[in-house]
Amino acid sequence: MADFASVKALFFRWRVLMLVFFLFASLLMIQPSFFSEGVAIRSIEKDSPAALAGIHSPYAKDKPMFREVITALNGQSITSLDDYAAAISSLQEGELVRLETMSRYTYDGGTRSLHMLRQEMLYSLYYNETTGLGIEVYDAPTSNLKKGLDLQGGTRVLLQPEAEVSADDMDLLIQNLQQRLNVYGLTDLVITEAKDLNGAQFILVEIAAVTKDEVQELIGTQGKFEAKVANQTVFSGGEDIAAVCRSADCSFVVDPQRPCQGSVDSGYYCTFSFAITLSQKAAERQAAVTADIPLSSEQGGAYLASDLDLYLDDVLVDTLKIGADLKGRAVTDISISGPGTGPTYQEAVQNSALNMKKLQTLLITGSLPVKLTIVKVDSISPALGEAFVKNVLSVVLYAILAVGIVLGIRYRHVSILGLIMATMLSEVFIILGFAAFIGWNIDLAAIAGILVAVGTGVDDQIVITDEVYGRKKTSRHLSWKDKLKRAFFIIMAAYLTTVVAMLPLFWAGAGALKGFALTSILGVTIGVFITRPAYAVAVEAVLKEEGDE
Repeated sequence: MADFASVKALFFRWRVLMLVFFLFASLLMIQPSFFSEGVAIRSIEKDSPAALAGIHSPYAKDKPMFREVITALNGQSITSLDDYAAAISSLQEGELVRLETMSRYTYDGGTRSLHMLRQEMLYSLYYNETTGLGIEVYDAPTSNLKKGLDLQGGTRVLLQPEAEVSADDMDLLIQNLQQRLNVYGLTDLVITEAKDLNGAQFILVEIAAVTKDEVQELIGTQGKFEAKVANQTVFSGGEDIAAVCRSADCSFVVDPQRPCQGSVDSGYYCTFSFAITLSQKAAERQAAVTADIPLSSEQGGAYLASDLDLYLDDVLVDTLKIGADLKGRAVTDISISGPGTGPTYQEAVQNSALNMKKLQTLLITGSLPVKLTIVKVDSISPALGEAFVKNVLSVVLYAILAVGIVLGIRYRHVSILGLIMATMLSEVFIILGFAAFIGWNIDLAAIAGILVAVGTGVDDQIVITDEVYGRKKTSRHLSWKDKLKRAFFIIMAAYLTTVVAMLPLFWAGAGALKGFALTSILGVTIGVFITRPAYAVAVEAVLKEEGDE
């Protein structure tokens, strides 16, 4: 065994210092904290009590440990999701809620500032039985590692444009989808462009902690909204809409003037309504179209002879009467309505709320530049994600144990076995540190890539060990430097082969294997340029100390 002086000297070799530097940097990036308490804010629904109180959704690229964490509600300590659910369940309509949080970000108007230390924040808001507090939460994170959908549950949707789109239109598509989903308060989402080996274009959408039913219809439709009078378009979604009301005082899941109708036998029919503000240009267009339309009298009131027809993706969703006083007037504030149906009263109300939310979102975000087709939808429940995590950890543990047993039998040398195991764990830690630094999601494909990188690393360490230790009898004429050169020639050849083999996977399977390819390349690169040079130096020092040369 090497004495203390030899070990001390080893830590001043630049290859070992470089490894220590990257291990320390990885520790700073990952920031492990196994005793985190509270619940982290995943998203804030727009116009909800939380949003009105000044609480903000985290940015999609925010690191997990930087997210705002709720620590107390009305003086009651919140340490877990169960605590939060129990505290919320006891709230009453209109009750004042005092929320205590810890946050790394503060807001001054539209400016967000980052702080080195967490800031204590206190919010006052009122509970609403319909919308709740408008806060989606999850257990406070214990590190900056982001888990992919495979490990935390969620939905992955693969979309394909019906026609080839330019780079500018693809950027517009992604921005529009991002905006739509943000309107829903969904921030844990990844939207990326992808291609297969034939060059076909795709868009990959990954959203954590939601079901496919919540997002499938919204992102799979073009969302072209048009309002027509006498078959002429007077305004459409997007630029013609200056504002869409989503607050309780001007948007109604059940229109107060038109209560739900129906019965147990025939089902129920409800009508939602909400106010919108048109742009001046759209209002003037509506005035020009209605100026020449004659009046008619119906049900004791005076209306235009032509109705206002609302179309969504060319399908008529509702028809509204236009009051005679609006004839030829450039009115900017109008009311939009639509239906909600269901076999029971409650289901009709829920359907009405869903339809209203969808229409509001489409009016805000406008239509997509091209229609998208849903190619594939994968949905993983959070419970299944937890099972995946346990299985993956077991697989990694068994793999390391198996490798250790084989190498122990192969070399029967405790120091070399210890160095190989330490190098292997160092590679995994640095890969995770780099993933935390760039915000890369650790999913099953990425874990497979890590295992490939670690397996390749063990191969390389065996090559190095065999060159400097296993062949000490047959290669005694070679110096340590020559032996290591021979070993690294083999390693570099294998490294370049692995990288070249992995590059096509960046595009194969419409980008679904990108995580595997990236993690594999990242892992073998870290191994070849950081951990394996340090291992070679350590092996050299150990064997020289033991007089094995």
